[in-house]
Amino acid sequence: MEIVRVSHKYQVVIPLEIRRAMGITPGQQVQLRQCETHIELVPLQPVSDYRGFLRGIETDIPNDDE
Repeated sequence: MEIVRVSHKYQVVIPLEIRRAMGITPGQQVQLRQCETHIELVPLQPVSDYRGFLRGIETDIPNDDE
């Protein structure tokens, strides 16, 4: 567990070890989530990173008669 300090501008620095483990890069957006007693930072990935992730999925599924 890492401890960081909030600056007078309400900024925090994400420690290097966590940035590397999560693949966070400069300028990348993160989502903040308030969860009762804590805050979560979730790195957002560009939509282009998901291109092709369904490659090979079967698309010949019959529709209902309705």
